[in-house]
Amino acid sequence: MKKFGMIVMLFLLLFVTACSSSTSSSAEYPSKNLEIIAPASPGGGWDLTARSVENVLSSQNLVEENMSVVNKPGGGGEVGWKHLESQDAHSLAINSSLVLTNNLLGQSELTYKGFTPIATLATEWQSLAVPPDSKFESASELLEAIKKDPDSIKIGVGPGLGNDDHLSIVQAASEFGIDPSQLNFLVYEGGGDVVTALLGGHVDAVTTSLSEVKDQYLADKLNILAVSSDKPVEEIEDVPTWKDQGIDLVFPHWRGIMGPPDMTEEEIAYWDEKLGEMVETDEWKKVLENNDWEGFYKNSGETKAFMEEQHKLYKGLIEDSGLVK
Repeated sequence: MKKFGMIVMLFLLLFVTACSSSTSSSAEYPSKNLEIIAPASPGGGWDLTARSVENVLSSQNLVEENMSVVNKPGGGGEVGWKHLESQDAHSLAINSSLVLTNNLLGQSELTYKGFTPIATLATEWQSLAVPPDSKFESASELLEAIKKDPDSIKIGVGPGLGNDDHLSIVQAASEFGIDPSQLNFLVYEGGGDVVTALLGGHVDAVTTSLSEVKDQYLADKLNILAVSSDKPVEEIEDVPTWKDQGIDLVFPHWRGIMGPPDMTEEEIAYWDEKLGEMVETDEWKKVLENNDWEGFYKNSGETKAFMEEQHKLYKGLIEDSGLVK
């Protein structure tokens, strides 16, 4: 009987040990190599963001596991985000406002709610620029002319309507009392083409990321009438914000990072800790400076609320623009 009791106790001990080991194993994260999906070809903002995050996390020993960047181009982010949808928590993807607008424009069935918000990382700002010899010396003067005769002012934008470049001026026009659906846009393939069109006199103004026109402004090749930041931008502090001109608009062109559906609280907390540490490093601050980005970090909880706010904003702007009925 005593021998039987010892056998039972040994069995129970082995059972408890096995359960404990299993629980511990399942709680370990990450437990294998990590990947960051850049939903675009090498080069460009999404790819650069992914590689910058991977480089800083690895070089600063913030993450011990091997990390790699995987490019999944196509469909304005659709291919990469569709890939993420079927992965586990060891895969993350770079995102931007397109994860919202693709769906709102009817171009994708994917929605931001189908993924796990991890962080908002950085932003650059939108700008409204004109040729150096333009008769318009302020954004309000240009908008006043548009208000009187929308067809008379040609506005360059690229690579398509519904992106941040387009929607930032849609919001400005709405705030100024202009029907945004009446704006006269000429669409070009990209930001560089838009600036070329401006310098060639093919359009009266352009709406584009600040990085596309900052150097030309500093070289006196064009004039920037407004930036969408909440305060003056370093190196070009003389350029007024929209708010400086009485137009209630702050419009970030942000990039963030998200995970697949149904990540656990522990997995989300891991990235809150690691990315929170990353954005405080000198190396990350150099990334921001070298790319004319601005720190815009929000943790997972803040990003979830931010995405909900942005979805509401973009939904209204797209409806105002006349792109969807």
